[in-house]
Amino acid sequence: MPEAMAGLAVKRPPKMPARVALGCLLWLFLGGCQAIRLMPASPSPTAMPPAPTFTQVVMALPVVIQPETSPAPEVTSTTPPTVELLPTETPTVQPPPQVTLLFTGVIVPARCVQAAMDARNDANYVYDEVRNFIMEADLAVGTLNASLSDLSVHTGCVETYVLVGDSRSAAAAALAGFDIMSVATNHIKNCNGASCTNFYKQAFLDTLNNLRVYNILPVGAGLNLEEALQPVVVEVQGIRFGFGSLGMVEPMAFAGKYGEGIAELNDENLRAAIQAARQVSDVVIAMPHWGPEDASEPNSDQLHFAQVAVEAGADVVVGNHTHVVQAIQQIDGIDVFYGLGNFIFDQTWDQGHQQGVMLLLHFNGTDYAGYDLIPTHVDGDGTVHFAGADEAAQILQRIEEASERLR
Repeated sequence: MPEAMAGLAVKRPPKMPARVALGCLLWLFLGGCQAIRLMPASPSPTAMPPAPTFTQVVMALPVVIQPETSPAPEVTSTTPPTVELLPTETPTVQPPPQVTLLFTGVIVPARCVQAAMDARNDANYVYDEVRNFIMEADLAVGTLNASLSDLSVHTGCVETYVLVGDSRSAAAAALAGFDIMSVATNHIKNCNGASCTNFYKQAFLDTLNNLRVYNILPVGAGLNLEEALQPVVVEVQGIRFGFGSLGMVEPMAFAGKYGEGIAELNDENLRAAIQAARQVSDVVIAMPHWGPEDASEPNSDQLHFAQVAVEAGADVVVGNHTHVVQAIQQIDGIDVFYGLGNFIFDQTWDQGHQQGVMLLLHFNGTDYAGYDLIPTHVDGDGTVHFAGADEAAQILQRIEEASERLR
């Protein structure tokens, strides 16, 4: 963690049980938490056998037994041979591998962000200050809420709900260290210009392809609903992490039985996605794209789907969409992160929309061991910074206050 961030993250020791994650967030904000070998039995005595004519070794002491007519024998004691016992090797018990997963708020390389990229002819600058931090994670997961297609005409820095970027942003995300990108989002089918035909199908397919070209795995979308519900599974140090993503915001983006799109967030699909991931994974993480924009507290839909996800077997739930940080809740011992705010976007009309957190999930083997929150600030051109001390404290306080209202 950068020196400037020391003391700003909400941190739980890796070995702290997951059930106290949220409590530790509060404690830290308020001032920290202290947190045989069995020997064979001797034979039963029996009658003396007839006088033998040979020497018999008894208890390692040689005794010569003579016929009865011989004089009484002398018994000579000898020192038993020294037996050197080799040391027993104690098998070494290897500790479980420690794995860290990183998640961000929404990534929207569109509108003013895309205009700034065009002016600089560079899409990499947005990650310059956080790239090394992202790359330190064992697995980095983002949430993309725009299309990335060279088919679209860029909108420029104007107010519009058409959120389009191009393939350079896929390359920049890969260079920054992202491995997985949730694409079950409401703007993933956006397209702009005369080339946008066939209900924006090509822009959608370009987005998935551009991510894959740069070895980023998209999750939550496909050529049909069955494909969109398939989990993405990545093995890290022998542990299989399975991800499922579903969205509820834009019906036009939903996949159908025969049509491409994202997995719709409903009870049936959510259970199916988690169960599919559980069959092939050691750890299952659900990533719903849900809730109203601009609200720090989750609404009834979010609370309902969080409960369904936990009951279906998710180990952690990490949500997004609202463009501001939201509450954290624990349901039956499972941590639910309702929203991580904006990571890259041009919403600069108030400070809350320029803020977010990077979420670090820690695992000891397959056991969830807690989390860190790393507050961030984004400029209008998309450049991400680690939040300063005062702003970081403000972000964490908002999350804590929203979380308290759910308890």
